[in-house]
Amino acid sequence: MNVGVTDGKPRVNEYMTRDVVTVSPDASVGKVATRIAESDEHSGFPVCEGRRVEGFVSARDLLLANDGEPIFKVMSTDLVVAHPRMKVTDAARVILRSGIQKLPVVDDAGNLVGIISNADVIRSQIERATPEKVGKLIRTLESIHDISVSEQRRTVPLSNLVPTQGKVYADELEGRRYELEHGLAEPLVVIDVDGRLLLADGHHRVMAADRLDIGEMDAYVIVIDEELELGMERTARKEGLSSIDDIAVVDYARHPLVETTERLQ
Repeated sequence: MNVGVTDGKPRVNEYMTRDVVTVSPDASVGKVATRIAESDEHSGFPVCEGRRVEGFVSARDLLLANDGEPIFKVMSTDLVVAHPRMKVTDAARVILRSGIQKLPVVDDAGNLVGIISNADVIRSQIERATPEKVGKLIRTLESIHDISVSEQRRTVPLSNLVPTQGKVYADELEGRRYELEHGLAEPLVVIDVDGRLLLADGHHRVMAADRLDIGEMDAYVIVIDEELELGMERTARKEGLSSIDDIAVVDYARHPLVETTERLQ
């Protein structure tokens, strides 16, 4: 898998643990259960033959197994894995949806290179500065258009938003819906150009909110009092985007950086 990255968003390889504790497929259930019981950090382990991930075993997998059974007979081989260059936010959604605490990180060759946990995800979100994202956009707009803009924090009606992205992924909407239901969603980023509200960031959040019959959302609003047409607005018009009803929900595939495999070989 070749993943190009240019957007500067936090990636899994920046926060994952590289020194991963693993177990062999031939290890006994009893020995692995003892390791879990004696550990304050591990509730399960990747099962590896060399560097190749063969499965994952959790404490739950061991509950009804005999102590002498080999791990390969009880481990889960229906794996959900992360790629090192996956965005941390995407890994977080996988962790939330699957209910697992740790996600093996596998490179293009199928080798284990790390593991990312829910604690790693929380750390990445604490360190991420959403206001800086807004600040960067402000500086870009002022530089390109030679204008001065202001910033506000306010509630915006979803029906007034003009999207600048034509599609969203159905599976990602599940994670955004969870975030909204649990009060975890970050504010939108909106550009107010002389009264026209361009949605710069937060298309999945908006679509999830619409499905929950939420009519308005908190937003960082960049205000441009001058009459001008931004490049993103021209692109939106060419693509026929005038309201969130024009955003297509792609439901024929999972996010391209999430792989479910029966067994990595």
